[in-house]
Amino acid sequence: MATTSSNSSGTTTPAMQQGDGGYGLAVIGCGTMGIAVLSGILDTQRSLSSSGGRQAALDNLSQSVESIDNPEDLTHLPTRYYACVSRPESGKRLRRDVFSENEWPQVQVVVGENVRAAREADVVMLGCKPNMVEDILKEEGMHEALRGKMLVSICAGLRIEQMQGWVGKETTVIRAMPNTPSKIREGMTILSPVPSSSPPISSHILLSLFSSIGRCRFLPEKHFDACTALAGSGPAFACVFLEAMADGAVMMGLPRKEAVELAAQTMQGAARMVLQSGSHPAQIKDSVTTPGGCTIAGLLALEDGKVRSTVARTIQAAAEHAAGLGQKK
Repeated sequence: MATTSSNSSGTTTPAMQQGDGGYGLAVIGCGTMGIAVLSGILDTQRSLSSSGGRQAALDNLSQSVESIDNPEDLTHLPTRYYACVSRPESGKRLRRDVFSENEWPQVQVVVGENVRAAREADVVMLGCKPNMVEDILKEEGMHEALRGKMLVSICAGLRIEQMQGWVGKETTVIRAMPNTPSKIREGMTILSPVPSSSPPISSHILLSLFSSIGRCRFLPEKHFDACTALAGSGPAFACVFLEAMADGAVMMGLPRKEAVELAAQTMQGAARMVLQSGSHPAQIKDSVTTPGGCTIAGLLALEDGKVRSTVARTIQAAAEHAAGLGQKK
């Protein structure tokens, strides 16, 4: 049964106060993103528990979060997991293909029993479609099951105020926005701030969970629609640009396989230069652009095609659409 809880008044049971990691995590609606999050957490937990991998895992975690003084603050991971799905066939597939009992005995696949999972867990994550959240949170017994706990929603468009109204003030509601590269632990997750009345361990738990699947940072909820467009939809936009670069190389005679590899590695390398050096993208662009060279010729072609404004407007359009997700028509 649950041994940990937190709520908006800041009261907690001993396990969460001490941050001993002895808590349970339930993912309700454990689909693609839920599986990505759980898999990343479990892999990180395994690395931390291995004799030779702990320091490397701590180094990786500390690089995922800015302004973290003690990497050990990123090790508050669950000891019990509940992967919740609605259909028996989904449960069988999860147990067979993803969370086999032999490899992951700490993961319990739960079919059609969201309330029970929420009751036995201490942190509950919503990974379902936004239009399903209200019905799930209004299931009989769910209000009581969530009382005094932390509810983390990774559902686009749903506001904290909405969810708070469905679960009551005794539940701490947090929004999180991970993206699909989380599946390979290269994600970018945005978290809404933890209420000031909550204990510090609440923030440590959130950072521990999401730094396991890539970078993460806290931002006010007002920025979430823009973050959904940029980080959530961004991988799709980046892949369009990547594909276009590869198409151009194919047009000039390069085989498709090699063209895609070169384009992907080039984009990855440029992105890592921005992250690791802290340089503005324009600085890196200018460092590649020599007078009269091929780079400036290509850049002028991009400008002729209004690529810069088109990409910026793409983020704007996606953000405006994100604002309507989860809202009743």
